[in-house]
Amino acid sequence: MAKQEAQKAMAKKPLAAKKVKKKIARSVPSGVVHVKSTFNNTIISITDLTGNVVSWASAGKVGYVGSRKSSAFAATVAAQDAAKAAMAVGMKEVEVNLSGPGAGRESAVRGLQSSGLAVTIIRDKTPVPHNGCRPRKRRRV
Repeated sequence: MAKQEAQKAMAKKPLAAKKVKKKIARSVPSGVVHVKSTFNNTIISITDLTGNVVSWASAGKVGYVGSRKSSAFAATVAAQDAAKAAMAVGMKEVEVNLSGPGAGRESAVRGLQSSGLAVTIIRDKTPVPHNGCRPRKRRRV
C-alpha cells in the first residue's frame, strides 16, 4: 500500500524542462570546396577555413542513380546544390581542392562558378603513388 502511494507521489512531480540550444546564425564569407570525383560518384563538401563542413552534396544525393552518377552533368548539378546551401550561410569566395580521377572534376568547378561563388584557387590534391605497393601477379589465361 505504501509502495503505491509513493509511486503516485513520484508521478505527480513535474519533469525538468529540457534546455533548448539557440541556433547561432553564423556568417562564413570564404571557404574551401573539396571535390572527390571517383569513377562511380562525385562528392562535393564545402567547409569553412578551419575545416568544419558548411554544406555537402553528391550526385547520388541530388537524385542520380547507377551509371548516371558518374557523369559530368551530375557533378555540375551536385556542385550547384552544395553552393546554394553555402551561399545561404553567406559564402562568397572559395578555394577548390580536386581529388580523384573521375569525370566530374572540371564540371564541378564550372557548376560552382555558375551558381555565383567566386573561385580563387584550384588545387589538384589527387594522391599519386611514388612507386608504392607491389602490383598483383600477371594474370595467365
